Amino acid sequence: MSKTSELDPANIRFLRILVTTLTITMIAGIIIIIALLAIKLQPSTIEIPQNINLPRNSNAISYSQGSDWIAVTTSNDQILIFDSQTGKIRQTITVDKK
Repeated sequence: MSKTSELDPANIRFLRILVTTLTITMIAGIIIIIALLAIKLQPSTIEIPQNINLPRNSNAISYSQGSDWIAVTTSNDQILIFDSQTGKIRQTITVDKK
């Protein structure tokens, strides 16, 4: 019995160090995950080219670009197709509401 009682404090110290290390690792991991989610979930603004002028009371929701055209989806349920060289509207598509 004297051998086991002498080894117990060493084992307890090892377990204490192990638990402390694992706790620190878990806290660091959670902080990193929260930071990455906060960075990823930030709202972003849409940067459309400077030669594109949206009509009044329109806000860009999405933006797509083809070989010679640029499509902008607006908050007014419209898709505006612009010429990528001149910036003039080629076509306006109104999306029907349900």
